[in-house]
Amino acid sequence: MWIQILLVVAVIVIGLFLARPTGGDSHLAIRRLFMFGFVIVAIVSILFPQWLSYIANLIGVGRGADLLLYALVLAFLISVATTYRRNVQVNRRITHLAREITLARAEAEDALRRAAVIDSAARPEAPARPEAAERIEGTVRVDPPKLDGAAGQVG
Repeated sequence: MWIQILLVVAVIVIGLFLARPTGGDSHLAIRRLFMFGFVIVAIVSILFPQWLSYIANLIGVGRGADLLLYALVLAFLISVATTYRRNVQVNRRITHLAREITLARAEAEDALRRAAVIDSAARPEAPARPEAAERIEGTVRVDPPKLDGAAGQVG
C-alpha cells in the first residue's frame, strides 16, 4: 500500500514539474493536456493494476505489462523526436546569432578604421600613434608592470 502512495505522489510531482511554464519555453495546450492525461492514467494504473490487463485484453495485447511496455516505447520515440527537432532549432538560432555577431564586429572594425583614417587625414601634424593602429586591428598591447628589485614589488 505504501508503494502505491509513493508512486502516486511521484507521478503528480513529475507531472507538475513537466507541465509548469518556464520563461524560455512556450508550452502548448496540447502538451499540457497530454501530461494531465498521463498523470491520470498513471495514478489509475498504480491504484488499480488490474484495469491495465483488462484494457490490454480488449485491445488484443496479452498482458497489461506488455501494453505498458508498448506505450512507453511510443512515448520514448516521441520524446526522442521532439528533442531532436528542438536541438535542430536551437542550433539554427545559434548559427544565426553567431553570424549576426560576426557581421556586427566586422562593421564596428570597419567604422574604427574609417574613423582612424579620417582622424589622421584631418591632423597631418600629429605624430603616428602605434597604439591606435593596434586598437584598430582588434588587439591592444599592454606592457607588463616593471618589477622593482628582487622582492618582486611593482614599482
